Amino acid sequence: MSVSVRPVLSKQDKKLFLDVPFALYGKGSNWVAPLYFERFEHLNLKKNPYFQHGEAQLFLAEVDGKPIGRISAQVDRLHLERYNDATGQFGFLEAPNDPAIFTALFAAAEGWLKSRNMKRARGPFSFSINDEMGLLVDGFDSPPNMMMGHALPYYAARVEDAGFTKAKDVIAYHYDGRTPLRKPLSVAYERAMRSPDIEVRPLDKKNLARDLDIILSIHSDAWSDNWGFIPFTPEEIRVLGDNLKILVNKNYIAIASYKGVPAAFSVTLPNINEWIAGLNGKLLPLGWAKLVWKLFGSAPNSVRMPLMGVRKEYHGTLTGSSLALAVIETVRRYHVSRGTCHGELSWILEDNRPMRHMIEALGATPYKTYRIYEKAL
Repeated sequence: MSVSVRPVLSKQDKKLFLDVPFALYGKGSNWVAPLYFERFEHLNLKKNPYFQHGEAQLFLAEVDGKPIGRISAQVDRLHLERYNDATGQFGFLEAPNDPAIFTALFAAAEGWLKSRNMKRARGPFSFSINDEMGLLVDGFDSPPNMMMGHALPYYAARVEDAGFTKAKDVIAYHYDGRTPLRKPLSVAYERAMRSPDIEVRPLDKKNLARDLDIILSIHSDAWSDNWGFIPFTPEEIRVLGDNLKILVNKNYIAIASYKGVPAAFSVTLPNINEWIAGLNGKLLPLGWAKLVWKLFGSAPNSVRMPLMGVRKEYHGTLTGSSLALAVIETVRRYHVSRGTCHGELSWILEDNRPMRHMIEALGATPYKTYRIYEKAL
């Protein structure tokens, strides 16, 4: 068998690139096919704001002219400016269980990165740390939540065979909203909500730009010391806002102020993977009707909290704990009141012990692990 790898150059090539996982996972797997139209926009240089600060090349692996594997290679200028570490990324990795195919894919991606003077490859990121990231290495027995990846169990071994080693693990937590909050935490929440210094409010869609600026400011401060952190750009926040207007009502998001100054927030999103499962990536002929009904006709069965933050000045303090509890518990109570039973808190760095301790105190349990790998070039 002869494996060839070629760059993706046309729209038809992008369709072939997006088609690759279908043959690998098949029916009955926990993989959820993303919507083609959304993935095409994600790959679009003009529509994805990532490309305002990054460049990427997609590759297809073929055997006898048939696409069977894929990978991306990318360089993020914002990462290089922040860390000055000559590190590029790879992503979108999918391939059958054949070391030769993985070897060929990584050779193409690494060659592209080296041609841009990168000294290290890290991933998977599709495309950035603020997108889908990490390779699933534990938790294959359930479908991924929205904007979280899935993988086949052999992927980790093939990546390691290619010379990559673990850089960092991130954890996804499952939270059963029906589990009552432990009494000490319930008392602490009620105390926080009675405090004259703490005010919690929902997102104000009439002043969406203002509230997005508040969320961006807190997020950039709260996450600034996290491993691999890259702040959202204003354009990325604008796109997030456009999505929020469609996907959520105001109570999916909580913003807390301390003594009149915004200091913490939490964002939840409906797990749209539950809604698009079975659509095979397509909205036609009737998939659009199913999706619209789910979006506007009922509460989701599960949600994901992808973003939460407390300003750094309150980290490690009782005030900080109260603010975090206030924004998390406020949105939890809202979702439970609508019949949404399950939530995912993700992703959490494996060594972020304060956050992990708090999440576990709330009753959440780790159920998926995603690994970021790296390799010197």
